[in-house]
Amino acid sequence: MPLNAVRHVRKMRGGAQAHLLEADDGHWYVVKFRNNPQHRRVLVNEVLSAAFLEYLKIAVPETALIQMTPAFLGANPEIYLQIGTRRIEIEPGWHFGSRYPGDPDRFAVYDFLPDTLLAQVVNQEDFRAILVFDKWAANADGRQCVFYRALVREAAAGSSAVRPRPGFVARMIDHGYTFNGPHWDFPESPLQGLYARRQVYESVRSLDDFQPWLDQVIHFPEEVIDRAWKRLPAEWTDGEDAALERMLEQLWERRQRLPELITACREARTNPFPNWR
Repeated sequence: MPLNAVRHVRKMRGGAQAHLLEADDGHWYVVKFRNNPQHRRVLVNEVLSAAFLEYLKIAVPETALIQMTPAFLGANPEIYLQIGTRRIEIEPGWHFGSRYPGDPDRFAVYDFLPDTLLAQVVNQEDFRAILVFDKWAANADGRQCVFYRALVREAAAGSSAVRPRPGFVARMIDHGYTFNGPHWDFPESPLQGLYARRQVYESVRSLDDFQPWLDQVIHFPEEVIDRAWKRLPAEWTDGEDAALERMLEQLWERRQRLPELITACREARTNPFPNWR
């Protein structure tokens, strides 16, 4: 959904030099800029990944195209990029936004939980789900996620009644380095795409534990890829349509290799699946 930036909140950490902005829908977004230091292709990767992850029903933030007008940028001189000692101004136009879970002045978001709390994350299965995607998409970055507390609805023991309870929820973020970031190719490594905390994979005992996402990717609909391509602003892909088409053809061909790509994780320096027999 296209939105307009209306308020700057702060600069975020990370190589893309994203900023946290409020948009005119009343929500906040971590915004990566078209002329970011990592390349405009990382925005293409984010939009494509968001569409694919939406189809797979994996826990990720909602996303949007965020328009930065010359007037907004002029009123917010703290929004810029820093390359060495050079200040780089943000280009007006469309940029990529990933929704922040709540009001940043009131809502706590964590990028780390101690082991005791990590074990209590209510959607642990999403770590297995996202690994299927990351292997398919050759995510060259380690798996990134954030956590926050929310009221989770669950059935009471011995009853059909549903009651809310507080719990930690994980959201998978930062997909700029899918398709090997700006390179748009598919190098392979056993470590690729794994979350650093191996505790989240303790329930894995076989390839069956990566269902239904494994089958969903192997039988991924071409029309979902086509619709995702059509979401991209023309200025993000100007002169690169042929390269993008080649990359998506390679992605399509990788689907059948997913079982071997996941199994190969066991060859990493430390096997992330200690209970796989």
